[in-house]
Amino acid sequence: MGNLAIKRVYAPPAESDGKRILVDRLWPRGLSRSEAAIDDWIKEIAPSPALRKWFGHDPARFAEFGNLYLEELDGNPAPVVRLCGTLQDQDVTLVYAARDERHNHVRVLRDYLARRGCTVRKGV
Repeated sequence: MGNLAIKRVYAPPAESDGKRILVDRLWPRGLSRSEAAIDDWIKEIAPSPALRKWFGHDPARFAEFGNLYLEELDGNPAPVVRLCGTLQDQDVTLVYAARDERHNHVRVLRDYLARRGCTVRKGV
């Protein structure tokens, strides 16, 4: 079973990242595909556009956002199964563009995958 880390897409890629998977619906601003060093892009696992807009990266809404995002993940199993399958074979770093490293969907997703037994948690 692979290890799972999270990292901003703007941070330099490292060999220890393993497979780098972008988990945002939108491509990161100002970054070329070669600079991002993305191995896969699972945009369907990101929060819906409506949820993302409602949240607006407001830390005061993060707890409710997390609960709503968990409901979306439960209702959309295909990308979760795909990501869990990847984690069976290799280390993965989920990359994201959000500036706030504490209040973002990737933290919710990482914990969700760990609770499902898909991964060994690694990283902050």
